[in-house]
Amino acid sequence: AVFVLTGMPLSWDMPTLQGFNFAGGTSVPPAFLALLVSLSIYHAAQIAEAVRAGILSVNKGQNEAALSIGLKPSRIMAMVVIPQAMPAIVPPLISQWMNTVKNSSLAIAIGYADIVSLFMQTTLNQIGHAVELVGMTMAFYMFISLSISGLLNIYNKRVQLVER
Repeated sequence: AVFVLTGMPLSWDMPTLQGFNFAGGTSVPPAFLALLVSLSIYHAAQIAEAVRAGILSVNKGQNEAALSIGLKPSRIMAMVVIPQAMPAIVPPLISQWMNTVKNSSLAIAIGYADIVSLFMQTTLNQIGHAVELVGMTMAFYMFISLSISGLLNIYNKRVQLVER
């Protein structure tokens, strides 16, 4: 709504050749691109394996029973398999999302300064209180990890099977 009310201020800025250089446009730093691709592929593979394992944990008899009552394969997946697989899928995903946040700090290894490294290096060079800065950085990661864990544990309780 804000985008429409402000007159849709976004536009494409295509690079154009002016003289011997390009003007306009934007670029993506190679270190950021390497970080994005590597973390995306690594964590996508981990999450895909958790989802695959959860789907395979559903008994094949459930699939056969759904086929016998005339459900289409796409409806079987949506209405039978996925609801039963979610209790097995969500717990590994909780730790995987926390790993995603923590692994993003490895960006320093490829020369891309993330938020925490910028904070620690800049502030440490300015004031030199290393113990306090490391404590604040640990508190930042603890806050992010506990927030992710808390929200996903609430969701986990909602998808867990309730015994009668």
